[in-house]
Parts: sequence; structure tokens; C-alpha cells
Amino acid sequence: QVQLVESGGGLVQAGGSLRLSCAASGRTFSSYAMGWFRQAPGKEREFVATINWNGGNTYYAGSVKGRFTISRDNAKRTLYLQMNNLKLEDTAVYYCATRAAYSESTDLADYPTWGQGTQVTVSS
Repeated sequence: QVQLVESGGGLVQAGGSLRLSCAASGRTFSSYAMGWFRQAPGKEREFVATINWNGGNTYYAGSVKGRFTISRDNAKRTLYLQMNNLKLEDTAVYYCATRAAYSESTDLADYPTWGQGTQVTVSS
């Protein structure tokens, strides 16, 4: 069983940057794909970014492409999400998740294990 703990959220002005981290413990981290998702108040949880087991493949939601970067450090068992040029609509709780497969996925249903989430609030 793997446990995921997100950190790095906070309050930032529009146009600013934040870097989220997701620390993993438990089973082997380096063998599995991971993803970032978010849920805004009153909305369904949505895909943000995903990365395969070795970081060689990444994929982004259209709303964040060019502004967000997903990466991982398998030696540190940590997943990252660098968020630049933040917009008001990026305000949400951000979750990391892992799936028992090498390849990345945009489908929430493919991820059985989730962290508790970290709040990101973008102000004007």
C-alpha cells in the first residue's frame, strides 16, 4: 500500500507561481505512473497533468498546458507540479494520485490511490 502526502499549496496572486509536492511512502514509487488532479468548489474533480513511471512521458489538460509542469524525482519518491502564471480559475484543492501501471492516464478512474489534497487559492 502506498501513501501520498501533498504540500506546497497556499494563497498567491494572479500571475504568480507555486510548486506542489507529493511525497510517497510504502510500495515502490518509481515503477508507477502518477497524476495531478484538482477540484474547485461546486465542481467535479478534473485532470490536470500526468507522468509515466520514469518521467519520459507527460500530458496536460488544455487549460494548464504551457503554464504547469509535472515532474518526478524517483530517488526522492516525490512528484512535483510547478505552476506558473496562475489564474483565478486555478483555485482548487489539488490532489496527487498513483496508479499500478507504468503508463500515464488522464482518467480519474485509473487511479486507486489518492492523497488528501492541498488548497491552492489564486487572488486578484
